Amino acid sequence: MSVVLVFLLLVLGIAFWWLVRQGLFSKPWVEVGVAGGMPIVEPSPPRAARVGLAVFLVVMGSLFALTVSAYLMRAGLGDWRPVRLPGILYVNTFTLVVSSLALETARTGARRGDLASVRTGLLAGGFTALLFLAGQLVAWWQLNAEGYYLASNPANAFFYLVTALHGLHVAGGLVALGRVTGRMLKGAGVAALSLGVGLCATYWHALLVIWLVLMGLLTSWIGDFILICRQLLA
Repeated sequence: MSVVLVFLLLVLGIAFWWLVRQGLFSKPWVEVGVAGGMPIVEPSPPRAARVGLAVFLVVMGSLFALTVSAYLMRAGLGDWRPVRLPGILYVNTFTLVVSSLALETARTGARRGDLASVRTGLLAGGFTALLFLAGQLVAWWQLNAEGYYLASNPANAFFYLVTALHGLHVAGGLVALGRVTGRMLKGAGVAALSLGVGLCATYWHALLVIWLVLMGLLTSWIGDFILICRQLLA
């Protein structure tokens, strides 16, 4: 349990650090002019959007951290029979890495004012994210064909739960990415796309980190690591 608490604190610590970097304590409501002795508030949409994403990432990270905690506790019981992971999960991991790198390329292009890089990064990132979701469905189909049904074992249920939960977040990200891509196809310039591209890239990096943690969980690497930590602390 101590390792799980450390994991939760690490997630919250990273999220808090990111919030500070986005100006959570910089008081964007400070006055920019005075009318009748009262400050005039000038909201900052980019900062509000970044803080909003940061809050969402905190909630998302906490949700997955609790799911990981429940997984580890349930895996310690005697009726747990690990799922044989389909090989396509490793291919899916690679496609998600490519998707994250593509969106980072788009963000870099937006900073340089390079619309071609932004277009390539957005289209490649969206396409590979769709491939990732399609690959997850194939993994489900393969496991079902091999008899790993949802209700036949707790390990099966948790596998479908964590992959479905992550897939839903990827699908939600694709909605936002689709909106940004649609604006680009309608002729929006780099300046108008920069904020959306940056937010999508940050969100995709978070999805990648979470998926790598989940893969470590499903392949028992995290469980072995926790066991080693317990032995060292004993």
